[in-house]
Amino acid sequence: MTATVFDLDDVIARIAAPDEQAQAAARQRQQRLTKPTGALGRLEALSVWASGVQGRCPPAAFARPRVLLVAADHGIAGAGVSAYPAEVTAQMLANFQAGGAAVNVLARAYGAQVRVVDVGVSTDLPGVDTRWKVCHGSGSIDTEDALDDAQLVAALTAGVALVDDEVDAGTDLIVPGDMGIGSTAACAAVVAALLGVPAEQVTGRGTGVDDDTWKRKVAAVDTAVRRLSGDRQPLHVLAAVGGADLAVMTAALIAAAARRTPVVLDGVVSCTAALVAARLAPTATPWWVAGHRSTEPAQQAALTAIGLEPLLDLGLRLGEGTGALLALPILHGAIATLAEMATFDEAGVSDRDG
Repeated sequence: MTATVFDLDDVIARIAAPDEQAQAAARQRQQRLTKPTGALGRLEALSVWASGVQGRCPPAAFARPRVLLVAADHGIAGAGVSAYPAEVTAQMLANFQAGGAAVNVLARAYGAQVRVVDVGVSTDLPGVDTRWKVCHGSGSIDTEDALDDAQLVAALTAGVALVDDEVDAGTDLIVPGDMGIGSTAACAAVVAALLGVPAEQVTGRGTGVDDDTWKRKVAAVDTAVRRLSGDRQPLHVLAAVGGADLAVMTAALIAAAARRTPVVLDGVVSCTAALVAARLAPTATPWWVAGHRSTEPAQQAALTAIGLEPLLDLGLRLGEGTGALLALPILHGAIATLAEMATFDEAGVSDRDG
């Protein structure tokens, strides 16, 4: 594990803060726009964030947003914790490839591209990128570790490489998407372990399970967390009760910050990965914004711990990157108002000071 920490520390060391001069210029410009101070609410703070991560004021609309959809199966699905069978993961990958899923529809609507990467699906599907595959399903976390040391190293390496790939190709905004039956149980276990809270508090209904299935899920998550015996070291938790998708996404979030590339977080999987990443690299968090609040309690707990307030709350629980994509027009609206509104001087409008 020493080599893993060292390699990730090298990426963490390259993280710099967003551009403070651009942020200061954005705040100053907000004060001069033809509106009362603060009248645009969170759009104003969002425009400052966009200026900082782009390193310019005013910022521009993101030209090449990309959903990086990371897919993996979770062994815990075999414990009966989901409303859907494990084979749905592979079936949905085929749907993504055909452009028929919600994430495809929203990406087309908002000018984003979708990249599907299989890092741990039990079945290999033709046409799906498996170059970064870590395993064919993670271990069942109630009885064994999700990943062994070699698989964890491979997943972290993959996350960094995938972001390097995207940024080198011109991607200027990353939306981490996910697909994997059983993933919400793994997320609940990671969040419960890192925050030291009871499994029941952070275990949600995922795909919409009934009461009996939810109770089984809580019991499985509780058993998984107990195996850690109180260990809260982020990489240990990730390997023991996480999974390939969470490990890849954790490294990707850190790597995005190191490459000065902003991220709009989505649901429980990306926010759980963000919690792990924030514990490993607190300097990465200014590069992220939370797209939406899902119905999963683990996502809400993770966002609270990180200190991020979601832009939307629409009762979503789909994942895939859908909630983050829905937040993209709000982000672009914040950018447009800062860039295109007239100042008091330009419009010949008197401000409060005359």
